[in-house]
Order: sequence, then C-alpha cells, then structure tokens
Amino acid sequence: MVIVGAGFGGLEAAKALGKAPDVRVTVVDRYNHHLFQPLLYQVATAVLNPADISAPIRSVLKARNTQVMLAEAKSVDPRRKVLVVEGGEISYDSLVVATGAAHSYFKHPEWAQVAPGLKTLEDAVRIRERVLTAFEAAERESDPVRQREWMTFVIIGGGPTGVELAGALSYMTRHSLPKDFRRIDTRQARVLLLEGLPRVLTAYPEALSERAKRDLEELHVEVRTGALVTGIDAEGVTVGEERIPTRTVMWGAGVAASPLVRSLDVPLDRAGRVMVTPQLTVPGHNDVYVIGDVAAVAQENGKPVPGIAPAAMQMGRHVAKTVRARLRQKPLQPFRYHDKGSFAVIGRGYAVGMLFDKWRMTGRAAWMVWAGVHIAYLIGFRNRLSVMLNWGYTFFTQGGRDMRLITGKVAPRMPALDQGPSLPVVTAAPALPVAQPAPVH
Repeated sequence: MVIVGAGFGGLEAAKALGKAPDVRVTVVDRYNHHLFQPLLYQVATAVLNPADISAPIRSVLKARNTQVMLAEAKSVDPRRKVLVVEGGEISYDSLVVATGAAHSYFKHPEWAQVAPGLKTLEDAVRIRERVLTAFEAAERESDPVRQREWMTFVIIGGGPTGVELAGALSYMTRHSLPKDFRRIDTRQARVLLLEGLPRVLTAYPEALSERAKRDLEELHVEVRTGALVTGIDAEGVTVGEERIPTRTVMWGAGVAASPLVRSLDVPLDRAGRVMVTPQLTVPGHNDVYVIGDVAAVAQENGKPVPGIAPAAMQMGRHVAKTVRARLRQKPLQPFRYHDKGSFAVIGRGYAVGMLFDKWRMTGRAAWMVWAGVHIAYLIGFRNRLSVMLNWGYTFFTQGGRDMRLITGKVAPRMPALDQGPSLPVVTAAPALPVAQPAPVH
C-alpha cells in the first residue's frame, strides 16, 4: 500500500492500516512533517510558532509495517502500477492519492509572486515576514502617502482562510504591535477583505455570513463583497476601476486540486478533482483511491463533501476499512460522510459555525467549541499544551508571546531613511587633539 501525502486523510489511512499485519504501508510526502493547516493563519500573524502546528511524520507513524519516504511525487502510471517520484519509481498493489489542494489564481499565475497564499509553513512564515516588514518600513518612511501604503493590508477571498486571516491581522495591529513602534500607530493600519461573491463565508447559512461580516467590521476590518479583483502588482490592487495602493496582499480566494491527479487520465471536475466512485476509487482503477481535497464526493443529500479536515480523516479511515475488507473478500461499503459541523473563527471571542449541521452558533460559545475541536485534532501532547498556553495568554492579556520574528534578510529592501529632524542624525565624533593620546576605557 502506497499513500501519497501525509495530510489529514493520508495520515488517518496510514494509522489505520498500521494495525493490519497483512499490509505493508509506504507513506510518501515531499515534507517530513504533518501540518495542521487550519491554524496556519495563526503562524502568519505571529500567534503560534511553526512547531506548534506540525509534527514529524516518522514520530507519528511508528507501526512496524509502515515506512516513510521523503520524496516528491511526479505522476502515477496506473497501467504499470507505479508511482513516479523525483529520482525513481515506487511500485504498488494499491495506491492512495491524498495530496491536497493548491492555490488557484484564476488564470493569473503572475499574481502568486505578489499575493502569497496560505497552504504550507513556508507560506505562513513568508506572510508573517511580509506583514512585519511592512510595519518596519512604515516606521522608517518619511512620506505619509507611502507610509499609508505600507500600513494597508489587502486579503483577497472571503472564505474561512480569508476571514480568519483578516480578523487575526486586525487584532494583531491593535493589540500586539502598538507598543513596539514609536513613529507610527499600528492601530491606524487598514485591513481590507475583498470577496467577489455577494457575501463572505458562502458555505454557511446567510445569517451566519452576515454575523461574520458584522464581527469583522467590529474588529475594524473593511469588508467589501461583490469586489472582483482585476489586477495585482507590487504597489496595489485593482478592483474594477478603483485602485487600492498597498504593499502587502494576501491570497485566500481560490484553490485547485493537486496537479498529480491529472496523470491518472480520468474525468475531473472544474476544480481539478477526481470524480470518485462510492468506494473512493478512481473509475476503472479499483486499486487507486483518491481522498481529501483532490476527491469530488457527493453526500446523500446531493451536496458535495466539504474540503475540511474531518471529511478527509473520515475518507482515510474508510479507505483502510475497504482495503482490509478486500483482503478478506468481504462486501465493500460506500463512503458516507458524517457532518459534525464546521466553524470559522473571526477574532478573540468571535466565531460562527454549525454543529452537526443543525445548531447554529456564534460569539464566544462558537469560539470555545472551535478552540476545543482544534485542540483535540492537534497531534501530540506537546503541541496541544503549547497551543492552549499561547491561546490562554493571548486571550487574557490581549497581546501575545514574542513570536514576531523576521527570519529573512529584509534590511536591503527598506525605504531610505528620513533626513528630517524627527530622526536622530549620526555625526562623526570630534577629532582628538594631536598632542594627546586617545583615552583608554
């Protein structure tokens, strides 16, 4: 059994198959760690450390029948039953493709350079660096117009990622950063959330979407719906005929399935996902399973299974059951998604969500449920304890721990220093008299 991707779905399949003595499992991933993606935005806004939401794959999968291989998958050859990776091939009896989603820039790949998305730890650290660098540049800037550009942040996309990122960024500018700077007031920073559809969080009922919009506005986020972005560059965003000057743009609008599934040469939906069978297999290839964000699965009510962590985990466990049933020549059961609910957090004490697809929750109660669910899904006691302590400290102090680190070399990109009187001018020390030696200290 070869599993490509150690995200939520792949990891659950590997853990379940690790208990099967008659199965040999190989997990292939281009990273050596499992990532808890729902909390990436908190790394991007300096609430959590990268290590708080990640865990080495080898430390999670310790079953004797399971091995982990660090490699990047390139394609799948179902006819020869091999997975092609960088530097070679891996043969399989059964294959699980769980490679997740990638960013989609709606036929504008050039936007990726100036509007990074949020899918990996590298993305989160990059966004954190861009945000903190913007404030450092504003502190040095002498021109108030350019200073305002540095202190304007635009998030494109009003889904859960965009909403959570906008709320956390606005909270950061008003509670965590004000004491760090002298020439600028970070509370005057402008955070804009642009959504092309008529409302944010379109996957939620309209009442919850409206509540989320009000909560964002209460947190001083400018929410614009029906705002279609037509251009992005290093100095601003264009929405229709309007130009928004900004030096920091973040992307949360579109996702597309990992390109690996294209090599399967099977029908895909508009998002590039495989339209799988009820057993989560590829049509015509019963030995290839596709799960998670790369699988298009319909529920009994006709609605698509959402691309969230609990759904991927359920798919992973179902694949493991199907594999064991096939080995024992037992009847195969179709996949049934059990909707336990979904939540979107907006800020400290602000959240909206649905519990078991029945009960709508908002405010602090929704925030507490969201926090509890995320703590439960984190891997490892150390990660759970660290995140709980960080959240508790941030909640009660309205601040946060000192994780506002810029790890890249950004000093050469800083604007020129103001030569006016508001900044101290460094002058040369007066020359010592020639006849007297320099004093020794």
